[in-house]
Formats: sequence, C-alpha cells, structure tokens
Amino acid sequence: MQIGFHQLNNNLIISPMAGVTDRPFRQLCKTMGAAMGVSEMLSSQLHLRRTDKSRRRSNHEGEREPISVQIAGTDPVMMADAARHDVDEGAQIIDINMGCPAKKVCNVMAGSALLKDEPLVGRILDAVVRAVNVPVTLKIRTGWDRDHRNAVTVARIAQSAGIQALAIHGRTRACGFTGEAEYDTIAAVKAQVRIPVIANGDITSPEKAQHVIQRTGADAVMIGRAALGQPWIFREIAHYLATGEHLPSPSVTEIHRILRAHLEDLHEFYGEGLGVRIARKHILWYTKDLAGSAQFRSGVNQIESGAAQLAAVDQYFQHLAMAHQRIVDFEEARAA
Repeated sequence: MQIGFHQLNNNLIISPMAGVTDRPFRQLCKTMGAAMGVSEMLSSQLHLRRTDKSRRRSNHEGEREPISVQIAGTDPVMMADAARHDVDEGAQIIDINMGCPAKKVCNVMAGSALLKDEPLVGRILDAVVRAVNVPVTLKIRTGWDRDHRNAVTVARIAQSAGIQALAIHGRTRACGFTGEAEYDTIAAVKAQVRIPVIANGDITSPEKAQHVIQRTGADAVMIGRAALGQPWIFREIAHYLATGEHLPSPSVTEIHRILRAHLEDLHEFYGEGLGVRIARKHILWYTKDLAGSAQFRSGVNQIESGAAQLAAVDQYFQHLAMAHQRIVDFEEARAA
C-alpha cells in the first residue's frame, strides 16, 4: 500500500476517531501491527487551532511515520491555511474529513454534510492539494442518505484534484453508525478510479477484513471501533491475511501489560488529572468482556490518582490470573 511517496508496511490503517485516536492510542496500534494512524480531526478555524486540545491533537513527538493529520472545514482558503500550518508542524500526509456524521460538525456544513455540495468539495480539494507538498487524502461516506449515494462522483472529483488515497465508510451521513455497512458502493468506486481506495465500516475480525477486501477490491482497510480495547486486532488481521491462520487470543497477562502501558502513556501525555479521566473509557473497553469487570469499573471510575488507578488495574488482573490458574489446575487434576 502506497500513499504518495509513503510506502506502508501493510494495508491496515487506524481510522480517525475524535476523543480516541490521540498519540498514545495511535502509537499503541502501530506497535500492534497497524501501518498508519490518522489523527483526531483538527478544525481549520484559526481560533480553534490555538486551543490546548488542538495542540495536543497536533502532538506527534516520537510517533512512527508516516504522520497523517486530519483537518475539517468548509472554506477552501482556511482549509489550505490549516494544511500548510499542519505540514509546518510535522504532518507528512494531510487527510480531509468529509465523512464525520456528528451533528455539531454537519450543522456547520462540514464533515459528511459537504457531500451535498459537490462543487465546494472540488474547490476545497483543489485548494488543499495546491497548498502543500505532501500527499493529501480524503475520507468520505457513501453519500448523505440512501437516496443520494454520490461517492463515485466525489471519488472522480478527488482523483481529478490530485487526492492520493480515498477512504470510504460504507454508510451514508444519515445512517450515522446504525445498521450495517454496505460495500457495493465502495466496490463501485474502486472500479472507477485509479487512486488507492481504503474500505471502512464494520471490519471487526480477520475474516471480515478479508471478505471486505475481496468484495470491494480495496487496497486497504481502515479499522475504528473494533480496535477499542483490543488494539491487537491489527496483528491478528495482518497474520490472517498473510497466512490464513488465526493467532492465539492474548492472555490475561498480556492484556494487563498492554493496558497498563497504555494508561501510563495517557497519564504522561495528558497530565495526571486529565489522563486518569480519559483512561477510564479505555479501561472499560479493555475489560468489558472479562469476569467481574462491571464491579471493578464501578470502583475504578471513582479514582482520581494515577498511581491508584494503576494499582486498581493491577489488583483486578492479578485476581483474574489467579482465577484462571485455579481453573487450569483443576482441569489438569481432573485429566490425571
């Protein structure tokens, strides 16, 4: 998979997710097998670029290349200025958001709402591509509702503008995240353009990733919600696509190690207070299917200290490991 002059080591990409794909999470997913991660969305409005939140979203210190930064907005001049600013700050790929279905984004005609205005789409893409000397990519949905799926038309506009890769979520703006993603539109786009196409939406397992690639002909897949609490999904998919075989599921001990390192990184990146609060949702995602997790989370969500949060996680996983060992010992004794 190649984006402009960047050669990726596989065809697995982390989808941009506001409030999730910060630097700690992108780094972790890359360590677990993702070739690239796209940053959280940054507004093109100048006054919003100066906030603490935007500065954190622009922080790529130590992150494995390539660095892809997503921008959003409706004004071609402002989008071009934002792209130049982000390249000056270290972005190696600029990604344009025309896929976000959130009301607060669409209400100002940004994100997937732009799909209603194809001429404006063209002006924004032209302006950003001309403004920077790095590859520009685009993320869209299949259209704004089921009666107006115009992804093929937008893809042609993107290719003409010089967009280097196109990611498509297999839902319309009106669908939000409800129902099931459809891949026929992605396949239709792939058949009509020469640029790399990245399929996104409901890719939750190695088998589903293989199915989507075969069904659409996509050059890569983009994984979002399925990576929450299980960043190892990238290595599992990569292994399955390469060998047709499944990797063993991570042990309780490995999940503990991955989660603990992730929490430590969040505490350092955000500072203890904010880091502890942000870590709570990740703890929920990592532990939601584990024994006794509901009671554990009820207690850990009251913790305000970073050290206490880590200690509570350690204690919970130690109990899990002991319970697992008792089961193993019992089964071995019964077999003997």
